[in-house]
Formats: sequence, structure tokens, C-alpha cells
Amino acid sequence: MDTLRDAEFTIIGGGAIGCAVAYHLAEAGYTDVQLLEAGELAGATTSKAAGLVGQVRTSAERTRLAMASVRLFTDFARRTGYPVDWRQTGSIRIAYTEPREQEFHRMAAVAESVGLGVEFLAPARLAELVPGIDTSRVRAALHCPTDGYLQPHSLTTAYARAARDRGVRLVPHAPVRGIAVRDGAVCGVRTDAGEIRTETVINAAGPWAHRIAAMVGLDLPIVPVRHQYYVTEPVDGWHPELPVLRIPDARLYVRAEISGVLCGGWEANADSRDPRELTGGGLWPCPPDWDVLAGFAGDLAELLPGTAEAGPREVFRGWPAFTPDGRFVVGPVPGLRGFVFAAGCNAHGVSGSAGLAEHVLASMRPDPSPYVASLSPRRFMSADWTWAQAEHAARGVYQDYYAGLAAAAQGG
Repeated sequence: MDTLRDAEFTIIGGGAIGCAVAYHLAEAGYTDVQLLEAGELAGATTSKAAGLVGQVRTSAERTRLAMASVRLFTDFARRTGYPVDWRQTGSIRIAYTEPREQEFHRMAAVAESVGLGVEFLAPARLAELVPGIDTSRVRAALHCPTDGYLQPHSLTTAYARAARDRGVRLVPHAPVRGIAVRDGAVCGVRTDAGEIRTETVINAAGPWAHRIAAMVGLDLPIVPVRHQYYVTEPVDGWHPELPVLRIPDARLYVRAEISGVLCGGWEANADSRDPRELTGGGLWPCPPDWDVLAGFAGDLAELLPGTAEAGPREVFRGWPAFTPDGRFVVGPVPGLRGFVFAAGCNAHGVSGSAGLAEHVLASMRPDPSPYVASLSPRRFMSADWTWAQAEHAARGVYQDYYAGLAAAAQGG
């Protein structure tokens, strides 16, 4: 990797978002870009992601963002020479209730309005696509053939290699300890590896984004919320080309992981942390919550009875960052030149990385779109919220993740 030195742009955070921003800056012609990562690239929250990539949303803006990411994932090897472990298996959203079925019809209308192909599946076709599924409770199944999933480490590594080929310097093992500000503008960064001068810092630090922002005197409600999923032992009929499943009424998502089933969900009683407690480089311990995981497994077995006897082979858990309104935090900070956010991804960091990176670049131009402008950190820079309120709201976004897409998608 590279050695630390002065740079025009300094990206803090070497996960999917940070590496995507680095790649897009280089593609846009910026020649003096450096990325700092406290540990290894793709080694923190990104490494814990399930890698689902879904384009069906309830707003045109969010749908277009996801479509941009899919286009990049599909074409990345041709453009850069670096393949991404991306499987375009399609995905199926499954509704158990009439309100959810109606929501799916609204989502289908949005998809069709922006040119995203979707279709409703008859029960027989659903059974053909998903081995062993029990369709007795299924009221509707919305299929998007161009959705899929990827391996997050593969994506992040590909971004990083392509960015480095285009002149970006990648500096791992360089935890940031301070950011210098002079006359209302960022002017430097202090790390364990030394101090540098820089004109622009891009905060892509995931669950550490609040800590990085605090270094310039900002207090923004970017809240780490626990998320976990598990992978089962092999299940008959399951293989990597099966479609991703989303079951909002059960708060579950499902995909194949080799010959096993990967199952995760959105806990009804979410567990969050106050990021102001972070003083060093590590996050909080996150042991498996077997009661929660058992609940996921029970709900999964109702839809896929063949999984009932498949024990967990591995459990993944981490602390993705959520915001109180469920929207990204993207763009420059008013009144502080050279400090830009690429944070608050609400568990969309990997899947939305390409589109989100484009939004970051757009936010730094003189005339960002109204949508990009609405993601500005400005909305949290007033004193009319408390941390107790912020954590409660962020947990609510997590708990109502699928239900909340309708509201969150209106702005991020």
C-alpha cells in the first residue's frame, strides 16, 4: 500500500462507501486523492454485510440510485479489469398481508416509471423459482429479475484496486486522531502515521462517522445499531443462483450462501449504542443473540420448511450506522469548508455504494439536485434534538426497516 502524504482530498474510511467515493473521484478526473483506513480495507462494517442488492423502492430517486449501483456492478470488470463477485439472481418480495400486497403494487408502479422491469409471480412460478417454499400464506410475490447479491469484500477490493490504478493513494493502518481547522476551513489531518495537509476531508467512517465529525466540533445523530444474520448448514436444493427473498411481514431477508441459507432480519427491539462512547478504534462487543436468531429461524421455517432442521453454521453481526430519519447524510457542512459527509447509510452502504458515491460528487458541485441537497447534514445541525431522541428514532428506522422504506425513500 501507499505512504501517508499531503493530499487535496482525504477520504476517511476504507469500507464500501469510502472506496467507492475514491474510485468515483478518480474517474471524475481528480488526481490528488488519498484514502485513510484505521485497519484493513473492507475490514469493519462492510465485512459484516449480507451483500443484498435490491432496486425496488417506493421513490423514483432511491430506485435510480440502486439501478446505478447495479449497472456499475454488472459492468465493473469490463471497465476496470477487476471482477466483482456479483450474482444477478433476481429477487422476490413476498407479501403475507393485504396492506403489504398493496404496497408492492405501488412499488411496482414506481419501478415501471423509471424503467425497472418487475413482475408479479403466480404461486406455481414462485414454487419453481424457490425450492421447498410453502406458498399457502403468500398473497403476492413481486419479482425483480435484475436484482441480486454480492460479496462485499470483493466489491470493496475491486473499488480500491481500480481507484489505485487511477492514482488514488490507499493508506491502511492509519487511524485518524484529529482534524485541523483554520479560518473556517479544514486544513489538515493528524493520524498515528503522521500529520498531513489537506483541503477536503470526506467522512466515510461508517459507525465511526460521529467520532470523526466530533473532531471538527460537529454533533450529528449517526447511530450504530446492532444487526445480525446467520448461515445454515447445507439445505437440499439450495445453490448460489437462487433468487434473494425479502419477507417484510416477517422482517426477514434470505439468500443462498453456497449450499446453505443465509437468513437475517430486523429485530423488533433493536439494540443501539451512543457513538459518543467511542474513544478508541474498536467498536462494542457483539456476541450472537441466540433468542433473536431463533426467532428468525422459526419465521424462516414457516416459509421454507426444509430449513427447520438446518442448524446455524456461522453467525455474522455488526454495528451499521442509522439516522433518525432513515436517510443518508451526504454533502458539505455549511459554514465549514472542506468537510463532506458520506455517512448514515442505514444498512444500504454496500448495495448503494456506487449511487451514493455519485451523490457525494454531485453534492460538491455548485448546483446539486434538490434530492441530493436534501441529504445535507444541515438538517441535523440545529439544537432541537437530543441523543435520547436520536437513538430512539434510529432504532425505530431499524425496527420498521421494510415499513420505513416508504418514508425514508422520500429523501434518502
